[in-house]
Amino acid sequence: MRFVHGIGYTGNRIGRKQYSKGVPMTKKLWFQAGVGILLALLIIHFFIDIKGLFAPIGIILRTIFLPLLVGGLLFYLTEPVQRYLEKRNFPRWASILSVFVLLIGVFWGLSAMIGPMITKQVNSFTNNLPQITEDVQENVSYWLDRRDELPEFMENAIDNARERVNEIALNLGGGMVNFITGFFQTIFMLVLAPFFLVYMLKDHERFIPFVSKFFNGKKKKFVIETLEEVNRTISNYVQGQMLVSLCVGIMLLIGYLVIGLEYALILAIFGLFMNLIPFIGPWISVVPALLIALIQDPKLVIGVGIIMLVAQQIESNFITPNIMGKTLEIHPLTVITVILAAGNIAGFVGVLLGVPLYAVGKTIIKNFYKERKEIREAATSDVAEE
Repeated sequence: MRFVHGIGYTGNRIGRKQYSKGVPMTKKLWFQAGVGILLALLIIHFFIDIKGLFAPIGIILRTIFLPLLVGGLLFYLTEPVQRYLEKRNFPRWASILSVFVLLIGVFWGLSAMIGPMITKQVNSFTNNLPQITEDVQENVSYWLDRRDELPEFMENAIDNARERVNEIALNLGGGMVNFITGFFQTIFMLVLAPFFLVYMLKDHERFIPFVSKFFNGKKKKFVIETLEEVNRTISNYVQGQMLVSLCVGIMLLIGYLVIGLEYALILAIFGLFMNLIPFIGPWISVVPALLIALIQDPKLVIGVGIIMLVAQQIESNFITPNIMGKTLEIHPLTVITVILAAGNIAGFVGVLLGVPLYAVGKTIIKNFYKERKEIREAATSDVAEE
């Protein structure tokens, strides 16, 4: 038996060597990957050199990016509703109309319930902002007077905080004007989002067949399977992350209301949206809550810290594992690295989209590697049999 197995193993090795020698270098994976990378770098180089010719295209892309992003987000949130309705014999136009009625009802209900509270808190915060800035400056000055008693790293942190506060105080007026201008521009661009949503709900099933029709045989099957898996990855991430963030926002709101923190609703909504950024977002959301607590009553800082700690423990140990599971299958260190790199490249948009884009790229590469492996194994077995 050992001798037979040895012969079989030797024959398999010989078959692999013959297969390897018979494949031209231009068809090997490492050569094709290297050529692809070089071509991509060359295209980027020429694109940078003649970027002036593509300026109108860049303007168009920047104009439609936000509406397209919002439309895509709404699509993945409402597509399960559309699928549910169409399983119950709703025609396509009726399911789309029902989705829009549902969205309008949700937005109207939220605006009726929490709109006045948000308006009241925003107006109060805007009116008290100069006083808040002054209080922060007084706290910084208090610690500056005692800086000799503090470690060196805390002295540097206090100096940096004082410079930031002075910059905010000097640029407050211009910053508010820019914020208001950007807000209305955003509202104008978001008008386009419903149009993107309509066409996504209407024709989303045609996208994969349209792309795959340019391929034949096994390549067509590979493209279809890859695009379907990418779609599942994005869908699971968007739906799961939004649900997790909603749960975290509700927990923060309840906690802030219990301890009597001012601007609780605004801070909870901010925490909800920041939680869309994995790992880093929750810690960003707690900073303004700690500042408000420090100004209102320093004792509340402990309460805010406890609320954030409890919310994050519940979210990480109970909510996320049950809602998202291991949807992305990405190591936490990789997530943090991707967020930092994407933030340096594309700012806040990169931070927000870095992880899902990385997950999509990982899915494509994994499927491509799996396909190449199956081809090699099939070719090897055929050569061995001969």
